[in-house]
Amino acid sequence: MKAVNLYDYLSNNDYPGRGIAVSRTPCGRKMRIAYFIMGRSENSRNRVFVTDGEGIRTQAYDPSRMKDPSLIIYAPVRVLNGTQIVTNGDQTDTINDFMKEGKSFEDALRTRTFEPDGPNWTPRISAVVKGADYSMSILKSADGNENSTQRYFFDYNDALPGCGHIIHTYKENGSPIPSFEGEPVLFEQEKVPFDEWSDKVWAALNADNKVSLFTRSIDLETGETVTKIYNKNEEK
Repeated sequence: MKAVNLYDYLSNNDYPGRGIAVSRTPCGRKMRIAYFIMGRSENSRNRVFVTDGEGIRTQAYDPSRMKDPSLIIYAPVRVLNGTQIVTNGDQTDTINDFMKEGKSFEDALRTRTFEPDGPNWTPRISAVVKGADYSMSILKSADGNENSTQRYFFDYNDALPGCGHIIHTYKENGSPIPSFEGEPVLFEQEKVPFDEWSDKVWAALNADNKVSLFTRSIDLETGETVTKIYNKNEEK
């Protein structure tokens, strides 16, 4: 698979939905994570990311306008003993709970399915990052058939410097919205400072539909992390 330019890849899709990107810097010393959310409805757009311990959670920007919090208020990021858990829903807590009991990422997600939001049946995407190893997953309907769940898992051990993968909920905009297809997309992690990388990812997301972005840099030797949060609502 040929590596794509991450910024071009994102800017050429006006609605990839929610997405997770994980990469290793060209020097090999750090890992990077990005998680973004987008929205088409007023309810989906009425959100911000806020810190929650070592992780983050979503919350209503204007609580008086929140209509249904069931699928949009959750903790996208948690950290368990140095393992970064990143998902697009409350399966973050499922993974966290299973791993606390010594069970696996896969064990946890085999108890879950796609979101109950027909006719879109939004996939659940997840990732765990431990050191230079990471795993990704997508749980989706069988081409829009709600009676069958397809679970895919992808492992990347000792990630290659200068490379990363991105997975997102939707292939593109539509009605109903088509689910992401295939394996996570390989992208080139260019040699730029973390702040610049984060800014460029945020700028690449569609200006009308983007809502929030979380990015994190993790030093593989020290475990030190640096985190950035972007919220469109707070830029107004």
